[in-house]
Amino acid sequence: MFQISLVSSVRVTQRRRPQQNKMSQQAVDGVPRRGKVLTLDNMNPNVKRVEYAVRGPIVQRAVQIEKELREGIKKPFTEVIKANIGDAHAMGQKPITFLRQVLALCSYPELLEDDKFPSDAKKRARRILEACGGHSIGAYSASQGIECIRQDVAAFIERRDGGIPSNPDNIFLSTGASDAIVTMLKLLVCGEGRDRTGVMISIPQYPLYSAALADLGAVQINYYLDEDKCWGLDVTELKRALNEARQHCDPRVLCIINPGNPTGQVQSRKCIEDVIRFAKEEHLFLMADEVYQENVYAENCKFHSFKKVLFEMGPEFSSTVEMASFHSTSKCYMGECGFRGGYMELINLDPEVKAQLIKLVSVRLCPPIPGQALLDLVVNPPQPNEPSYTTFTKERTAVLATLAEKAQLTEQIFNTVPGITCNPVQGAMYTFPRITLPQKAIDEAKVPDMFYCMRLLEEEGICLVPGSGFGQREGTLHFRLVQRLRQSHYTLDFFFGPPSLCPSTARVLSYRSGESGSKFISLL
Repeated sequence: MFQISLVSSVRVTQRRRPQQNKMSQQAVDGVPRRGKVLTLDNMNPNVKRVEYAVRGPIVQRAVQIEKELREGIKKPFTEVIKANIGDAHAMGQKPITFLRQVLALCSYPELLEDDKFPSDAKKRARRILEACGGHSIGAYSASQGIECIRQDVAAFIERRDGGIPSNPDNIFLSTGASDAIVTMLKLLVCGEGRDRTGVMISIPQYPLYSAALADLGAVQINYYLDEDKCWGLDVTELKRALNEARQHCDPRVLCIINPGNPTGQVQSRKCIEDVIRFAKEEHLFLMADEVYQENVYAENCKFHSFKKVLFEMGPEFSSTVEMASFHSTSKCYMGECGFRGGYMELINLDPEVKAQLIKLVSVRLCPPIPGQALLDLVVNPPQPNEPSYTTFTKERTAVLATLAEKAQLTEQIFNTVPGITCNPVQGAMYTFPRITLPQKAIDEAKVPDMFYCMRLLEEEGICLVPGSGFGQREGTLHFRLVQRLRQSHYTLDFFFGPPSLCPSTARVLSYRSGESGSKFISLL
């Protein structure tokens, strides 16, 4: 029988600790030895409450299995297929040529004399280097980010939003969008007891939010997306969550992820208008996580930025609703996760609070300069009259087209497997299918979807994230899979594809469906 032991924290009983402390005080070679200054008992309790499923126990076990494979330990598979995290390049996506050319030039300026590099790449690199101390990306920048890059970000936002002004002074560059999100939450969270700040987050949610709230000691307020309506957001549900939360905390923040992670939905303009009205009526600070804004695939869907909708709703809203929106170089067509580039734009922030924010970001000195440089290329890409335009456009279009193809493919394949249902993947880069497990398996497992994903890893070498790591309605089970390019395509063919796609599929479907093909899975 397959068994799993999930250890979420180090547990040391009170009965054993006095003995350990006594031993630690004993002399070692005649020198008295004291106990540890930092222990599990006296460390920051908020840290112990932090959980991050995307790199949780299953991923840690996957790393162990990879090590075992390298050591020659036999498994039913030869490699671990990691479909747990949206890391495009790790999943086989090739870097965009223009982006890497400019970054290479910035990293090694002597290449500016090399004729192999196009003139527009050199022009971008020189402009970035001229804005750096000592003309080197190894120097610190201003804490808010390099000024000319913030100007380019503002110009990008204006183009995206049809001419609605953007002020570079309201742009803060960051170490990926995650850094900016956590920074804003630090500003927003305060109070004690029933006055403690409550933050509304969608369920399912990206675990960054729950982890950050736990770390900051904030109150997490869950509002549920409607799976039966393609993970739609209903203001009635927002009101329910808000009213219940006001009994024990002070709700001040509403977080929205659009397009959605892990659910892949794209919000309609009407939905965004409803959310903005709700935020205004309830006096909530709005945080719009828009890092997947170019990842929209469904024909009837379109990305609408919260800022654009806010300003088009008129001064009643655009002059009062306080908001921060976020973007990143890690997703969309770029997939440059490791460079850690991102930004946030602030709307209607109190000037005195902004001064405190500048002080706060100054403590970290500055975001990584290579990440800032990469962000500049994303918001200021090659133009039609420049030599890199054709290649850049071809590569960008190919990546987005492949993602759209995979979005449709994953939905179709999952919905052919007994016991799995999957909503249309409208955007982002994930699928979040619902699974049905036999009651016997549910009874055996403390966390059924964790049990399922761990067993899938152990028996087939496929690493997914269980839905419980993102939150889900009670009585439902899910997992998240990254639909990413070459390796993801292989994953799907191998894991779910019809027999004509992959010779190994029969074994996988046997695992999934049982020998008769009519059962979902025989876990025991």
